[in-house]
Amino acid sequence: MGENLHSPPRRLIELRIEHADLDDLIDRSPGGGPGDELLLRRLKKRRLVLRGLMARLESDLEPPEPA
Repeated sequence: MGENLHSPPRRLIELRIEHADLDDLIDRSPGGGPGDELLLRRLKKRRLVLRGLMARLESDLEPPEPA
């Protein structure tokens, strides 16, 4: 049962949820002052990292296409 909690499909779901949360947070961000701009940049960078992790996991989970 413990393996199921750390399975790649479950990790992919967790990454997608975190990515969606960041999307929402970025969309709602007012972007007013310089501190806000720095935070917004960090959120966008994290979102980009998550996108890369999701792409890697998705490619690992999909069977290779026949030639």
